[in-house]
Amino acid sequence: MPATIKGPAIFLAQFAGDEAPFDTLPGLCGWAADLGYKGVQIPAGDARLFDLDRAAESQDYCDEIAGLCAGAGVEITELSTHLEGQLVAVHPAYDALFDGFAPAAVHGDPAARTDWAVGQVKKAATASRRLGLKTAVTFSGSLAFPYLYPWPQRPEGLIEEAFAELGRRWRPILDHYEAEGVDLAYEIHPGEDIFDGATWEMFLDAVGGHARAKILYDPSHFVLQCLDYLAFIDRYHDRIAAFHVKDAEFNPDGRQGVYSGYQPWVQRAGRFRSPGDGQVDFAAIFSRLTAHGFDSWAVMEWECCLKSPQQGAREGAPFIDAHLIEVTGKAFDDFAGGTTDRAAIRKMLGLG
Repeated sequence: MPATIKGPAIFLAQFAGDEAPFDTLPGLCGWAADLGYKGVQIPAGDARLFDLDRAAESQDYCDEIAGLCAGAGVEITELSTHLEGQLVAVHPAYDALFDGFAPAAVHGDPAARTDWAVGQVKKAATASRRLGLKTAVTFSGSLAFPYLYPWPQRPEGLIEEAFAELGRRWRPILDHYEAEGVDLAYEIHPGEDIFDGATWEMFLDAVGGHARAKILYDPSHFVLQCLDYLAFIDRYHDRIAAFHVKDAEFNPDGRQGVYSGYQPWVQRAGRFRSPGDGQVDFAAIFSRLTAHGFDSWAVMEWECCLKSPQQGAREGAPFIDAHLIEVTGKAFDDFAGGTTDRAAIRKMLGLG
C-alpha cells in the first residue's frame, strides 16, 4: 500500500566539525532544525557527537540523547556505521588507506581491526534498539572489488569465495540485529562488494536471505554506473529500508566514460551534486517509493563537488519537503461513483 515518506532529514557526517555549532550533537541538531529538518542520521563512530560504547550499555544515556534531539526539534532517523562496516571486510590492497578509519591500537593488524569493526557494528544494533530505532545503515566492506574489471582473467571461484567470506562475516552480525529487533541497511555503493543489484543478490544468497539484511537506497551511485535506478526500486522495494537523497550527473564525452580517467571530482564525467543540481529524477523516485509503501525517512546527504555544504544544507530541506507526497485516502474519481449493487453489476455484465 502507498505510504507517506518521512522527512526532511539530514545525514550529519559531512557537517560535523571542530567549531560550533558543528562540534556537538546539540549544536548540530539545533542547526538542522533551524534549516527545516525534522530528522538527523547520526554517524555512530564520531565521538564528538555520540558515544557508541556507552549507548550500547546504558538506556539512560540513550534516553538522554533522544531527549536532546527531541528538545532541538528533530528525531534520530538511523545510526550510521558506514566506516565501521567498511572495515568488516578489507582487501589487503586497501589496508593502509582504511587503517585511518580505525583506532591507532589496531593499525597494521587487519585481524584486530576486523574484530573491532564487528564489535562496533553490533553495538550499533543494541544502541538502535535502546533508541527505539527500527533500522541502522552501513557499508558491506569489500574483498573482491580490486578484481572488478575481468582482466587479467579471474580464476574460477574467486568471486564466489569472496562473497562466501562476506557471508561468514556478516551472518553473525545480522543474527545479532535479529536478536535486537533492528534491520541493517547496506548502502549499495561502488568500492563495496555490494554495488548493484546483481551483487546485492549474491550477498543476500551468502547470508541465507537473512530477513534483517536490507538496502540503503542512494540513486547517485546508480547514475554513475548507468543503472536504471527506478527499475531498481521496482525490483528490490521489499528490501529498501533507508533512503539517501543525493544527486549526481554523468556526462561522458570522447575523453572520459564511467571510469573517469583518475580525474579529480570536478573534472570527472561522473560526479556527485547537491539535490536538484544533477540528473536524478527525484519526483519519479519519491513517487515510486511512495507507491511501494516506503514509510521511512528521506535523508539528505551532501557530497557535492561544487556547492558548499552550507548552501547544500540550506537548500536540502525545502527540496525534500517539496517532493514528499501526502498519500491520498480516496480515488480522484470517487465523486462519480455510486453504491455497490451486485444485482446491478450482474445485469451490466449480461448475467441476469
